Amino acid sequence: MKKVVIVGSTGMVGGIILQLCLQHQDVIEVTALVRKSTNIQHEKYKEVVVSDFLNYDMYTHLFQNISIVYYCLGVYTGSVPSDEFRKINVDYPYQLAISIHSVAPNATFCLLSGQGADTTEKSSMQFARDKGTIENALTALNFKAFYTFRPGYIYPTKKRKEPNFFYVLSRYAYPILKLLGNQFSITDKQLAKAMFDVGLHGYHQSILENRDMRLLSV
Repeated sequence: MKKVVIVGSTGMVGGIILQLCLQHQDVIEVTALVRKSTNIQHEKYKEVVVSDFLNYDMYTHLFQNISIVYYCLGVYTGSVPSDEFRKINVDYPYQLAISIHSVAPNATFCLLSGQGADTTEKSSMQFARDKGTIENALTALNFKAFYTFRPGYIYPTKKRKEPNFFYVLSRYAYPILKLLGNQFSITDKQLAKAMFDVGLHGYHQSILENRDMRLLSV
């Protein structure tokens, strides 16, 4: 029986993972760390409103006996200044991971990263550098298992307001991207299913590229 922590449960991918957790018989408890209260009601569901995603001192008692962490919180490139971008994509998940590792080192940590993450941390693109930085940092914590998921373009199966013009174009281009093969795109449902299943059952490699997730979600 698994106890799960989810960060980013109100987002596109995290929301689907949350529903998969609530529906699965092997998951007995789901703790969602959120910025503000939601209206979700379920016997398995616990909600914690976090005021500071850099400080979890008052929440560590909630992390005892946690089996799986699904970390899906992030921010789009160009939507915030570079220092804020790094804080959200590197500092936030790292501080959570440290807190959870201190009381539940045998947990499995699943990180929603991104295609092109550069673990040499030398890329000219901040997105690639920062994603590589957090992958390296979480690997070094030596959880029982750490998996990082590097999707390409994530196609939203529900209509939404796109965050920028690039995503408007990508949505229209998705049929072409899909035809080009497994390495360029994935739906939000495929990605969420792959993350959920790997968290629950494990996988033979720690880095999952777009093609790996597409194949797992078949």
